[in-house]
Amino acid sequence: MAAIDLARVTQLVSPKQIRSIVESASARLCVWTGAVRSGKTIGSLLAFLIRVAAAPRSGLIVIAGKTLQTIERNIIDPLQDSAIFGPVAGAVHHTRGSNTAVILGRTVHLLGANDKGAEGKFRGATVYLAYVDEATLIPEAVWNQILARLSPPGAQLLATTNPDGPAHWLRKNFLLRAAELRLATWTFTLDDNPHLDPAYVESLKREYVGLWYRRFIEGQWCLAEGAVYEMWDPARHVIDVLPPIERWVGMGVDYGTTNPFAALLLGMGAPEFDGARRLYLTHEWRWDSKERRRALTDHEYSERLRGWLDDLPRPHAPNVHGIHPEWTVVDPSAASFIQQLYRDGLTPTLADNSVLDGIRTVSSLLARDLLKVHKSCGGWLDEIGGYSWDPDKAERGEDAPIKVADHSLDAGRYVVHTTEALWRPHVQEARAA
Repeated sequence: MAAIDLARVTQLVSPKQIRSIVESASARLCVWTGAVRSGKTIGSLLAFLIRVAAAPRSGLIVIAGKTLQTIERNIIDPLQDSAIFGPVAGAVHHTRGSNTAVILGRTVHLLGANDKGAEGKFRGATVYLAYVDEATLIPEAVWNQILARLSPPGAQLLATTNPDGPAHWLRKNFLLRAAELRLATWTFTLDDNPHLDPAYVESLKREYVGLWYRRFIEGQWCLAEGAVYEMWDPARHVIDVLPPIERWVGMGVDYGTTNPFAALLLGMGAPEFDGARRLYLTHEWRWDSKERRRALTDHEYSERLRGWLDDLPRPHAPNVHGIHPEWTVVDPSAASFIQQLYRDGLTPTLADNSVLDGIRTVSSLLARDLLKVHKSCGGWLDEIGGYSWDPDKAERGEDAPIKVADHSLDAGRYVVHTTEALWRPHVQEARAA
């Protein structure tokens, strides 16, 4: 069985990571919290490997996370990286999609915990060692069930997390009570990782803004309050004339019957004189049944939407009509409308409706001046100024925007976030002056 080369490890980790590993030996609960890429995961994984190597044969070892896929990406893949863990990486074996792995000769159970019903996976088990990835994303009931299973002498739970709101259950019920719970915790900031390329650090600091900057760069547990898109500046982000569009990436659709129906087109511009290549919300189609005093059927929505696309003049080619985006990204709850689009010859894609992830993607683009909005997108422009975090939900530890006047914003978020893999390799910031 591969041994952990501690002398080599000390050359790869920071003094703060080493201190956390040493101090974690005597605590029942250990939580590494702080900024993205700050070193908390590597520190916690080294502590985990040391515990696995020393664990008695009785008692289970488990890794829990939001999904099996996030466990594979965040935990198993780094453990198999020989550049970080040396020979130990060769002693980490896992078949993609399997709910077990073999780590240092021990079977480790991998358990997705996406909802509170997942706590049933842990009932009846006797757990000696548990590792929880992205702890704020799992339900409190699952966390409590894992704790209840840690009954053998010396049993431990190790966990990592990015900060969330100050009222989140993990902070309120555990981190703030560390002294009485035999809980050790360490907070890392981006600057605590000495091995990051300074250019990469600078890029991260530009990409995260507002709420995300305070949490993911500075490591703060802070409230979601005020404007969601606090970086929005009409003078900077709204344009009167579209540039040449090199690629029509997609159309985002937020479906509504009594609520407004909104569709936004997303285009990728050609490289500009300053070296930038940006995304543009170029056109918008809306139908508000309350204003029009008439609701449309799914067939009518599809017919009018397709007719609108066929009639649109292309920027810089006024005599050429018809814009047909590569992707039609639709509100995943609009089941009947999605079926109508299939019948009418379109191939809709279900939108990724991870609200916070989508907001973060749009925020990053706006902050880096990589997303512009044409003045004709009236719904988007009307909605964005009042789009705010829900203060009542924030006080309960939940980050969520107020669900009022957000239909065009949702349509834009759907198409921007869902097509990220397509445009991400191509968009780029302006050259430094």
